[in-house]
Amino acid sequence: MNRDIGKLRTQYSSLGLSKKDLSGDPLEQFSLWFDQVSNENKVKEPNAMTLSTIGLDGYPRARVVLLKFFGENGFGFYTNLLSQKGRAIANNPRVSLSFYWPYKFQQILIKGIAHIVDDRIAEQYFQSRPKGSQLAALLSEQSSVIPNRNSLEKKYAQLETSYSHKVVSKPLNWGGYRVIPEEYEFWQGQKNRLHDRFRYTYRTENWEIHRLAP
Repeated sequence: MNRDIGKLRTQYSSLGLSKKDLSGDPLEQFSLWFDQVSNENKVKEPNAMTLSTIGLDGYPRARVVLLKFFGENGFGFYTNLLSQKGRAIANNPRVSLSFYWPYKFQQILIKGIAHIVDDRIAEQYFQSRPKGSQLAALLSEQSSVIPNRNSLEKKYAQLETSYSHKVVSKPLNWGGYRVIPEEYEFWQGQKNRLHDRFRYTYRTENWEIHRLAP
């Protein structure tokens, strides 16, 4: 069955974005937009981002993960290191991140290199997670085929009993990545699809800013 959904359309409107509105530092500009969205409380998870990798089969693959820190050391998230995304990053650390906040008609794209987070930092974060999330990380062979949900819940119940009075140590195959940006793009939706787009590219210790055609 083929469906034509071409008539689904939203008319964007905003105050627009000009080069003079932008910080010369893309990290500062990201922080400004991120804080605005977070403080307005109109998005349930403003830190949700699409992580795109190149899989071992040569195909790009995208999934939503949660940003857990950002700053001069990069943009960080945590996961199973042996998952599909973990194996993809091990093979090719070039990744992209995408943030989209529809109510503001804003999008941020980040291209960079993923590096594994120091294990001590990953351990600290792991111990800050709810125990249920810790147990899930312990039992899940992420991305592997399982027979059914019942088998998963049975293993989880067994772990709940085993660790009812014990600290859950971080699994060896669980950790984090920090993406060091090489390029940012800030997108502001505008009327008639004449969107404002600005790209920051790192050149010889400085960030160059260029307006892009919509």
